[in-house]
Amino acid sequence: MGSDMLATSEIIRETAQPLRLRKLLSEWRQVPMYRNYPFHGLGAGAETDRLVGFERLPFTGKQEIRRDFPENFLRPGQNLDQLLEQDVVEVEHTSGTSDDQLSVLFKRGWWDTQEERALRLNPFVSRILEEQPDARRATLTTPACNGRVCFSAWLSRVNRTMGKTLFVNQARIPFLMTDEEMARMAAEIADWSPQFLEVDPVHGAWFALFCERQGLRFPSLRFVLCSYEFLSVVHRRILQRAFGIPVFNLYGSTETGHLLMEDERGEMKPSYENAFLEIIEPDGQGRGELVATTLTNDYMPLIRYRIGDLAERQERPYGTSYIVHGRLRDLLGDKTGRRVTTWDVDQCFSGISGIAHYQLRQAKDNVFSLRYVPESSGPPAKELNDLVSRLETLLQPADRIDVESVSLLPPTPSGKFRLTYNAAAS
Repeated sequence: MGSDMLATSEIIRETAQPLRLRKLLSEWRQVPMYRNYPFHGLGAGAETDRLVGFERLPFTGKQEIRRDFPENFLRPGQNLDQLLEQDVVEVEHTSGTSDDQLSVLFKRGWWDTQEERALRLNPFVSRILEEQPDARRATLTTPACNGRVCFSAWLSRVNRTMGKTLFVNQARIPFLMTDEEMARMAAEIADWSPQFLEVDPVHGAWFALFCERQGLRFPSLRFVLCSYEFLSVVHRRILQRAFGIPVFNLYGSTETGHLLMEDERGEMKPSYENAFLEIIEPDGQGRGELVATTLTNDYMPLIRYRIGDLAERQERPYGTSYIVHGRLRDLLGDKTGRRVTTWDVDQCFSGISGIAHYQLRQAKDNVFSLRYVPESSGPPAKELNDLVSRLETLLQPADRIDVESVSLLPPTPSGKFRLTYNAAAS
């Protein structure tokens, strides 16, 4: 971090991380998975924002978590059955977006605590939570993601209400939902009177279009929170237009908890209390794989966990922010072999109207096709031509990009959607 930066509260929290991390690492030696890690020699560097030798520690991935779970995390004297019986911990499961599902262990109440900590990185949201500590939310997300936040079989409303949260949708593919089903969802939201919507962007945008057609708005709503997968400019535009309230992005994973929260400037700010973040193997533009070391999940601490996403770190005079570029597996490439991220592609859709959702697919020989789900009558011809021109400038394809309007785009088996897909690399 540059020495010319002002000592803002953000920077103070960031520079305090290595000392906190060093203390935690000494405690994590007791965790079976880390007993053979080379912790010796770790120490603070000349600069306060460095932990010398940390980069020597091995990376953690899904395979390491899955191996011998939960015994690989339980410390001497701990027993999972007893912890569950005492209602001390929760065991959840990931969506399986980048691999098979795996189990995640954390202290009961941990998820909500670290989520609120991330939400309060946004001053607008923080003010609302101060004004209304019991703020309600209505959640629209894929029913295939995980047992904590989704449902895969029909449940009555009482069974879809958990504390201050009402889960309203139970369809895996939003494009197949009938108006009757979406009207039921809208009626439940109106009756629940939530202060914010928490949405998977694809599900949320499709529902927002229904509300717009019906002239529906919800007076109690103050903002929309997008999570679960990549938030496209396409989805953001629809949500902002239909509901007339701010739309913010919340980023994290089931394994790590919430890591980044969008603020009122549109910057993704890190939660220094929740995790220590690294960008590894950056390319010439500074985009590399995001690696997280969790700081608050004592039952399953993760050291240098490879989430599977690309990100870009941006240092500013008042603090650090990140750009999330999308999944590693969703990388495309131009004819020179340069990496093209989901974020790169999505920027081409800025200012383009008439598109509710899309997928750009790369086949072998640098051939691309664009499939999009239209909203209303679809994009004006000139805007669609402009979009294709931007994409071709970005990707330098071997031939013209094939474009097709479709009624739906299917999700992956996990229930999530892929904006970019490299079939040639699969």
